[in-house]
Amino acid sequence: MTKILTSLAGVFAIGLSITATFAFAETPDTDSQIIVFKSPWCGCCQAWVEAMEQADYHVKTTDVEDLTAIKTRAGVPGNLEACHTAMIGGETKYVLEGHVPIQAVEKLMTERPDIRGVSTPGMPMGSLGMGDDPEANYTVYAFTGRSGEEPAVYFEVGKQ
Repeated sequence: MTKILTSLAGVFAIGLSITATFAFAETPDTDSQIIVFKSPWCGCCQAWVEAMEQADYHVKTTDVEDLTAIKTRAGVPGNLEACHTAMIGGETKYVLEGHVPIQAVEKLMTERPDIRGVSTPGMPMGSLGMGDDPEANYTVYAFTGRSGEEPAVYFEVGKQ
């Protein structure tokens, strides 16, 4: 019974954290505010956060041991999951899943496509937070969260 109550309390806390996140995103200048859910032990996630801060984004982090509920609520498809999940934007909130490069975030906020978010699945070597190698090659995918729609290539890093 104690384990069940502890689990329910954890789910409730995550729900409150997500609600607070959406409230934070309603403050002025939401295009430069990013809310990140990450593991407290993940150094590469912290490196991504620091890179976003250096690029003049205002980042609020929430450390969570199990990101499953966050990813589910954010609508991240299983094949696009990465090590952290972030949100950006005002009325149109976008999901940034994983080590999304700054250029892809800027493109997203400039174009404002009708999608749920973008993802750099896994943890590609050389991506932002994973060494930030200018010679790295990886793909950022867009996803809509709509049933039956497959992810599409949104941005390619290091590919001509």
